[in-house]
Amino acid sequence: MKNLRVMVFLVVLFVSFSGAVPAFAQCSVCSTNVETNAKSGGTTTKGLNNGIVYLLAAPYIAVAAIGFLWYKKYRRKNVELNMRASKIHLN
Repeated sequence: MKNLRVMVFLVVLFVSFSGAVPAFAQCSVCSTNVETNAKSGGTTTKGLNNGIVYLLAAPYIAVAAIGFLWYKKYRRKNVELNMRASKIHLN
């Protein structure tokens, strides 16, 4: 069962990162500087776009890590159920 959970987690993680689409959004000052640099033959645009994507992904990764740690800490392990062996009559 544990191997199945790990496998499902890895598949979900792979699907999440494989479907990522590059984002092309900058503020007006950044876009002006990047356009000027791109016209003169620089490669700053790709680096700036990658940096924005990393900054966007950081909060999601942090929330996922906290959720995983919370799950590991508070899940119940080997809980004993004290149930009677005799049948319960409701009449």
